[in-house]
Amino acid sequence: MLEQYDLHNLLVIDIETVPQYASFDEVPDHFKKLWDLKTQYQRKEETAEEFYERAGIWAEFGKIICISAGIFINGKETGLRVKSFAAHDEKEVLEKFSALLNSQPPSLILCAHNGKEFDFPYLCRRMLVNGVKIPTQLELSGKKPWEINHLDTMELWKFGDYKNYTSLNLLTAIFNIPTPKDDIDGSMVGHVYWVENQLDRISTYCQKDVIATAQLLRRYRCEELIADNCITIVE
Repeated sequence: MLEQYDLHNLLVIDIETVPQYASFDEVPDHFKKLWDLKTQYQRKEETAEEFYERAGIWAEFGKIICISAGIFINGKETGLRVKSFAAHDEKEVLEKFSALLNSQPPSLILCAHNGKEFDFPYLCRRMLVNGVKIPTQLELSGKKPWEINHLDTMELWKFGDYKNYTSLNLLTAIFNIPTPKDDIDGSMVGHVYWVENQLDRISTYCQKDVIATAQLLRRYRCEELIADNCITIVE
């Protein structure tokens, strides 16, 4: 599976997002009304204010604080280099990531877990909001489906099936991919950012998801996992 892809022409990415404001009280009044309308069917028993901690999921109400990217490298053994772009200024994060993509071939393949439903469209939407030109590798407009170089490890696992979301954690477990037991998960990112002000901690978490996704790709190809000593975090 996936033997037709050159992993060295592939960039594995993951993004971390948070609500645009630290609390619902800080949200401008007209956006409070729009948030109420946007989430009225998802909230069930919760009020719009109680539900706001999940605002990072929606590109209209959230922002990107970290993008991590991993590229496979040649050597005696296959290696992986991982770099993160993290900042409180979303535009700065997007511009640096855009510059990375613009320095790469247009044929570069982007890969993420649930990327087609979340990471890729979220990146494009926030780039437009921030006035950042969408790089060729993310652009969908005017392209035929087979011209879009996007891989999604969750979609690949479906094999054409339409079952519910399958988490990266579940797939790493069944493929016996070791992952560190961290003190943070996706549901905690907003709190760690707005309350604890620990952007570096979020960046580390994001990097580990990139590594896990890269290892999952290796398993999909029935290849050995990348050794820990062949994984480099670029500061």
